[in-house]
Amino acid sequence: MSDIVQEFNDYRSKMNEKLLADNNKIVKRIFNLDTNAYAEGALDVKTKELLGLVASAVLRCDDCVKYHLETSYKEGVSKEEMMEAMGIATLVGGTIVVPHLRRAYEFWEALEEQGK
Repeated sequence: MSDIVQEFNDYRSKMNEKLLADNNKIVKRIFNLDTNAYAEGALDVKTKELLGLVASAVLRCDDCVKYHLETSYKEGVSKEEMMEAMGIATLVGGTIVVPHLRRAYEFWEALEEQGK
């Protein structure tokens, strides 16, 4: 199952390289802003990643959800913390978020499997 993690990361890396190589100032600034927004600040990285996860789930962006799941996992977020955050996302976003919740759970399991 951890193939879904590798496939996501490979595709994301390949396409990010292409986008950044295109040398578009706006795109580069957005990427930079995104990177800096999730850096340590008044809120720790773990909290910011969970906030990003909730927002991404509510907005129904599966790529964003996967990115925040992986970073949260690397930051030491527990499955219980992730599920509580996703529960809030589902409450805020409504039942339309449930398919994204399913895919998030599957991706988290793949991250756990990969981490073994």
